[in-house]
Amino acid sequence: MSRYAILNEIRNLDPEKDHQRIVFLSTCFEFPFDTTRALEFALFRTFCVPSISSLLDRTGEFQNRAEKRYDDTDIIISELMECGYTSERGKRALARMNKLHGRFNIANDDFLYVLSTFIYEPIRWNERFGWRPMCEEERLGMFYFWRELGRRMNIKYIPENSESFERFNRQYEQQNFRHTEANHRVGTATVELFVGWFPGLLSPVVRSAICALLDPPVIEAFGFRDPHRLMRWLVPAVLRLRARVLRWLPPRRRPRLRTKMTRPSYPNGYTIEQLGPPEV
Repeated sequence: MSRYAILNEIRNLDPEKDHQRIVFLSTCFEFPFDTTRALEFALFRTFCVPSISSLLDRTGEFQNRAEKRYDDTDIIISELMECGYTSERGKRALARMNKLHGRFNIANDDFLYVLSTFIYEPIRWNERFGWRPMCEEERLGMFYFWRELGRRMNIKYIPENSESFERFNRQYEQQNFRHTEANHRVGTATVELFVGWFPGLLSPVVRSAICALLDPPVIEAFGFRDPHRLMRWLVPAVLRLRARVLRWLPPRRRPRLRTKMTRPSYPNGYTIEQLGPPEV
């Protein structure tokens, strides 16, 4: 298989009609690591919004069940991106997500902002650390995919084109990012979740590396300390080196499916309808 066989297939697809296939190929073959990391940092950005972080803080999910909260979110998103929202599993994942969100009074603009991060943070991560640039079909495919999902989540006033939605994303952050104690608690709990995936001796390095990938408005909104300038340079440099190495490796022959991974919260597997916090 050619190193660029998947890219050639993507380029021959129509982003508006074939966005489910484009997202699957891009996410599961071309950029599985990058998409996962980008979506993790996309969620970090949503925690900088006081109306979002205060709701999450009140539920106690991040303080008490951070791993399960991460696994539930990751599984639902992965089901949608890997199976497609029109598949049987995708429809069940979407229904579950809508039911979980329906328990809370969430502002439409907050929904819009979270949706926008799922489009633009993977694109921005790829611009910095991807082994190749995303093609226009991939970027538009992300937009059409999440726009349609947003409609099926009954989110109102989704912009009709990607440029307008990205402007909304930028303006929303400028107007809503500010420091609160709820931001700090949810952000800290999330950092410590990621730190817990590594040996204890590496904890200070992992904390510093995470902060090195957060831009100043996010650091300020969380009330975190600025990382050392060396880490600000070193962590991106390592990720860019990884990208250069990947260009010379053989292409991925099988999709990397997060729905097939064993999860700490679900060692014996999961049922989509049981994902999320318990009913109150």
